[in-house]
Amino acid sequence: ILRPETVEAFYYLNKLTGDPIYREWGWEVFQSIERYCKTQYGYGSLTDVNNPNSVQDRMESFFMAETL
Repeated sequence: ILRPETVEAFYYLNKLTGDPIYREWGWEVFQSIERYCKTQYGYGSLTDVNNPNSVQDRMESFFMAETL
């Protein structure tokens, strides 16, 4: 499921600590979403993270507003 909480936590940790590793982790999450979850018309969750071809053909309603 493409939830925003992890990336949001990285943002706050970066702001609170000033440690750039959290910003880098957020960027890696974004790149992975673009690489593995992008479909022809949107984004879908992976049903099996060990199989990058297991993208579901549906997108959560909150994804564009809260995660991307």
